[in-house]
Amino acid sequence: MHKLVILIGALEDPAALDDEWPQFLRLSEAMPGLRREATSRVDTVLFGAGDTLLMHEMFFDSQSAARSAMASSEGRAAGRALQAMTGGRVTIFLADHKEDDLDNIRRHIVKGKDNDADPA
Repeated sequence: MHKLVILIGALEDPAALDDEWPQFLRLSEAMPGLRREATSRVDTVLFGAGDTLLMHEMFFDSQSAARSAMASSEGRAAGRALQAMTGGRVTIFLADHKEDDLDNIRRHIVKGKDNDADPA
């Protein structure tokens, strides 16, 4: 699975994002091949550059599916809306996404001298 990650930096008028975000979502959710999405408002930066206001993740079956979605008319329209609402204060990247369930991870913990904690 691949995801398209959008990081929106601090904006001059953050409240305006609340007004414009639904329009971006309508456009982006029409992109072909989109499997699911997640939006996170950043409330605390624990370390590093701290100007990210919002993170949006869009999940696709493959990198080629994500690229095709971005190149589609729906993807281009969503991109234009995103640029307009953020004034270019945005970082966009593709990432190979893997995840695992914590119960499955714990089943594979090897107990040993350096790791003898009970995972339960």
